[in-house]
Amino acid sequence: MSILKAFITTGILSALTFSSSIAQDIERWDKQANEKENPNTKWFKEAKFGMFIHWGLYSKLGGVWNGKDYYGSGEWLMHQAKVPVADYAKVAKEFNPVKFNADEWADLAKDAGIKYMVITAKHHEGFAMYDSKVSDFNIVKASPYGKDPMKALSVATRKRGIEFGFYYSQFLDWHEPNGGGNNWDFDETKKDYLKYYKEKSIPQLKELLTNYGNLGIVWFDMPGGLDKKQTQELVDSMHALQPKSLFSSRVGQGLGDYRTFGDSEVPATPISGAWESIYTHNDSWGYITHDMNFKSPKEIIQLLANVASKGGNLMLNVGPDGEGNMPLYSIKYLRETGKWLQTNGKSIYGTTYGLIPAQPWGVTTSAPGKLYLHVLNNPRNGKIRVPGVNVAVTKVFQLANKQPAKWTKQGNDIIVDMPKSLNDHNTVLAVQFNGKLNDGYAASIPQVSQQYDFNTIEAVNANVKGNAKIESLTYSHYFGDWKHTTCITNMSNPEDEASFKFSVTEAGDYKILLEYSCPDASSKQEGLMSFNNTTYKFQTLRTSEFSSGKPLLFIKHPVAIVSVAKPGIYTIKLSPDTAGKSLFNLKSVILQPVL
Repeated sequence: MSILKAFITTGILSALTFSSSIAQDIERWDKQANEKENPNTKWFKEAKFGMFIHWGLYSKLGGVWNGKDYYGSGEWLMHQAKVPVADYAKVAKEFNPVKFNADEWADLAKDAGIKYMVITAKHHEGFAMYDSKVSDFNIVKASPYGKDPMKALSVATRKRGIEFGFYYSQFLDWHEPNGGGNNWDFDETKKDYLKYYKEKSIPQLKELLTNYGNLGIVWFDMPGGLDKKQTQELVDSMHALQPKSLFSSRVGQGLGDYRTFGDSEVPATPISGAWESIYTHNDSWGYITHDMNFKSPKEIIQLLANVASKGGNLMLNVGPDGEGNMPLYSIKYLRETGKWLQTNGKSIYGTTYGLIPAQPWGVTTSAPGKLYLHVLNNPRNGKIRVPGVNVAVTKVFQLANKQPAKWTKQGNDIIVDMPKSLNDHNTVLAVQFNGKLNDGYAASIPQVSQQYDFNTIEAVNANVKGNAKIESLTYSHYFGDWKHTTCITNMSNPEDEASFKFSVTEAGDYKILLEYSCPDASSKQEGLMSFNNTTYKFQTLRTSEFSSGKPLLFIKHPVAIVSVAKPGIYTIKLSPDTAGKSLFNLKSVILQPVL
């Protein structure tokens, strides 16, 4: 029996200090879930839309400490400002969210079309937002509020058929001498992480999994301090308390029940199994007074469609203030999202990834015998072309009002006349068919160039040769502002090539633009672009350095005007002219009609 298991089963744990190599896991999480899928993920994969709530002492502070505004992730304020533990603890004495109303929060989630909710029971600041008997640093004992909001919220959500779950930061805890992360108050070389797990983390997890009914999800975050065997024992012991609960992949070591991607990250192609993308409604997860950059209903709906088109769930975060109020724009825009879902929800809930890859007009989702077309961009000629439809189509209709749409079939393409009544956010057309629709990703269906200002084909859809590779690059413009962009990299020799196929539907002149990022060291190199048996030379332009702490900036570099004599499949090939440094980080190739 290992030391950790001995504690979990008997309550005994010797004090051990982990090596620095394990402690360095603080800034990393594991996106990989258990290879053996949990059978309880069925409801999760059908749910598609969840609500994340970040709420704690940081909500009272609103991104301000000692009169200074902090930007980025508000829940990291204690860390950003290096606030001493004793000073931060005083905030609890003024934390009194008397305007919190569990039924109002649950009603908002229901109206928005939310199927599951996850709320922070304890974030990195170490403050428990529930009645913990393990630590007095909690909302019941340390604040004038004196009540357990988690009890009320767990009841209110279940009454409305919404799965309920807790977020818990299992390793980072800036309040505790042995918790991970706080190096301004405590000496990291003297920390005893297993002591922290013994005395706080595991006992609090046991409270949450014991005292709040059946939990749909336990959303672990920031693993560290445990090796794989110990993490497995932690997972097993918690599943013994809640056998049907799903654990996020951020429990670490590839042992979660479903896969959670990085903050604000959507995979470039469909991913099998249960997975989730997490975004926040504005720029911060926790409430910040001066953060008013909220996503519009259109942005939320199109993001939801994009995530569903890859086969995953979107969990959208809102950050209530220190009094318990939801942001007004979150209330307004989430309810507008819910109205769209009332008439178009069949194209989201219970669907699988879209069998037709993304097109200039939008994305698709799939259900038995149906293909849902999410038209996010309307073409000027009022028609969309859907490639790769190898089945017998029986009907095409607008999902919201069931009105039929005119369509014709040309080979394996269908051309659909867009209805006159369009939805500004996302017009969904349902294509009903008999037979088995081929997987367009496996068939490498080329993207169709239509009447749009820009027809863009992303890097993930390229074919690469030599040392060229397709990879996801992560960067940020400011603290907590994570961006994830798939690019073609490592093109440094003439043998390294990226090729893109377009299905051009109209003859005419087109301008080809390359969207890329290029550091100073790679700029002023010569590249070659070939199209329709003609080669064009270009010189790379400097945009930005790509390194830790620096943003990745992209430009759209016009390379050439080309002429297309007749519709057909055309290929654009790119490679370095001579050997040198990596040419650029290529995000996309754009075919722009010359009007």
